[in-house]
Amino acid sequence: MNADDRTLSYFGLARRAGKLVCGDVAVMKAIRNQQAHLVVFSANASSLAKKKYTDKCTFYHVQYVQKFDSHELGKSIGKVQRVVLAITDPAMSKLIVKSMTNISEVEHP
Repeated sequence: MNADDRTLSYFGLARRAGKLVCGDVAVMKAIRNQQAHLVVFSANASSLAKKKYTDKCTFYHVQYVQKFDSHELGKSIGKVQRVVLAITDPAMSKLIVKSMTNISEVEHP
């Protein structure tokens, strides 16, 4: 199992544990309420979506990463395509960041 597969499996684990929210409205609410500890948005997200999540995460000091495509994100949590996910548990977010191959991909606002 490579590092990307491990990271994707952690998304599924976080979902089953109830520590993951997905979808635009739920993720934005988690960011605003400072419940999100890590936001992951797909590499094939629109430029408008990328700017929106990047700006919001920077303003609220939430780590974010742009990685994987929407099909991979959706499949990892047992759903159809997903453009954005938020991890709401600090320990789980640290584990996911640590599992990524290139830690410099994670933005620390």
